[in-house]
Order: sequence, then C-alpha cells, then structure tokens
Amino acid sequence: MIRPEGHPILAAALDVLMLPLAGVRPRIVNLAEGRVLEIGVGTGLNLAHYERATELHAIEPDPHMRRRAEARAHGLSIPVTVHAAGAEAMPFPDAFFDTVVATFVFCTIPDPEAAAAEVVRVLRPGGRLLFAEHVRSTVGPVYAAQRTVDPLWQRLAGGCHLTRDPVALFAAAGVTELEVHRRGAAWAPMPVVTGQGRRAG
Repeated sequence: MIRPEGHPILAAALDVLMLPLAGVRPRIVNLAEGRVLEIGVGTGLNLAHYERATELHAIEPDPHMRRRAEARAHGLSIPVTVHAAGAEAMPFPDAFFDTVVATFVFCTIPDPEAAAAEVVRVLRPGGRLLFAEHVRSTVGPVYAAQRTVDPLWQRLAGGCHLTRDPVALFAAAGVTELEVHRRGAAWAPMPVVTGQGRRAG
C-alpha cells in the first residue's frame, strides 16, 4: 500500500528489482524532447537517458525514492527539478510540457484516472506522452491468477496493481494517436506494453 512515510526497503531494492526491464527504458526515454515531465521518477533510473530534453521536471511522493533520484540528478547536462508531489494533483500550469514520460508507475498510483486527467491537463496540445507499463494479461487463466495474488502483491510491492490497463486509461483521458507495442508473452505473469500518444490539439 502507498504510505505517506514511503517505502525505505523497496526504495533500497528497487534498482535491482527493475534490472529485467532495464532495456525498455532507453527506448522510451530517448524520445522525450523539450520541456519534459516524468511521472513517478522513483530512484531516478530514467534520468541518464534524457538525451533530447532541454528541461526536466519529475514528481515523486515517496521521500526515500526521491532522495535517490535527487542524488542521480546531480551532474546531468540538463536542469532537473524533483518535486515532492503525487500525480493526481500536480503543481504545474496547464499545457506546460512538451513531453510526459511514465514508466512502470501507473500500476501504483492510487487514483489512476485522476492522474491520467492531470497528464492531459499539463501536456500542451499536440504534446507527446511516452509510456511503458506492465499490464493485465489477455490470457484468461493468467488474468485470474493475477487477480488472485493482486491484494498480496500490492502490500509487498508498494501499492503496485497487476491488473490495470493503462492504454484504455490514457485513451479515456483524451490521449490520441496511441501507438502501442506489446513486449513479452501474453501468458507471462506481467506482460509489458510500451507506446506513445498525443494530446489532441
């Protein structure tokens, strides 16, 4: 579950736990351009991959994750500001960002619908959303297993849900031109989707 005091053990272990997904990050983050927002920066695993961003803002509500991200931000060639904020109510003006990046974070946000609406609000018309998320399986028995273990998984993994559908979530919020790529087998416990879309102009 999400706790205001954060998850110190998970923050310490996250870099190792995310190693199997390390190859996904550069392919998504390298596409980010202009003024960029990263939703849920975590420990900052994406920060070294922003090659075309001119300015980066990142939000992270967990203080233990945020400290690690701030340490990683030092010495980067672009200005980086890490904000203590959640995705459901972000401290930015409307249409402020050229690109929004979200990698493996919408599974943990307590109110993903509100967060998706905020993404659309802060993204400029025509701006780009780049995302990578693990999703619910399209295979019936695997999805049933995900639903069964989901309550326990949430407690062990800092509020992470196994059964969300971020593509449908972004589409309902008003992201258009969604281009989605599925990675991994549908029968895997946590198949992954990567993709991009734009806020309607």
